Amino acid sequence: MRKNILIIDGHPDPDRGRFIHALADAYASGAADRGHDVQRVEVAALDFPILRSRGDWTNGTPVLAIRDAQEAIRWANHIVFFYPLWLGDVPALLKAFLEQVARPGFALEQGTMPKPLLGGRSARLVVTMGMPAFFYRFYFGAHSVKSFERNILKLAGIKPVEHTLIGGVEGDGEMREKWLDTMLNLGMAAA
Repeated sequence: MRKNILIIDGHPDPDRGRFIHALADAYASGAADRGHDVQRVEVAALDFPILRSRGDWTNGTPVLAIRDAQEAIRWANHIVFFYPLWLGDVPALLKAFLEQVARPGFALEQGTMPKPLLGGRSARLVVTMGMPAFFYRFYFGAHSVKSFERNILKLAGIKPVEHTLIGGVEGDGEMREKWLDTMLNLGMAAA
């Protein structure tokens, strides 16, 4: 089944030498090879302000780059987020991006119990880290990945959410090649 796949590359460094960019490229290539439609948002290339008040979030008008990203999210039925784990969480720029796009009226309807507005979409989180992934998963409980899934994606109605945790990214080239192959295959499967 053909899908509209949105890749959100959340690494704050636009340097194409970063491994996360190669992973996103491999996923996009696999998805396109299978006939899926693919769009990309490169968070590092966007120019947007940081929200500083509740009023900015609820009543502010998003800048064009954020409105374009929201349109891409509306278009997608599968969203893949790529980002490095920094200080145990998403990088600050990706968090600022998520705060901008997930405004009331777009991601959720405000109320005593927020109503999700982005149902009918699935997602995958691809997270790189220096430590072994099993250590992050079992010792730290993959807390930030679970928070991203529960407090942002599922709150907005995006589910199911799959995770791919890639540890030891400063490791050898052979492991990197295996991860690139894995991303290519996940893209082909659009999973």
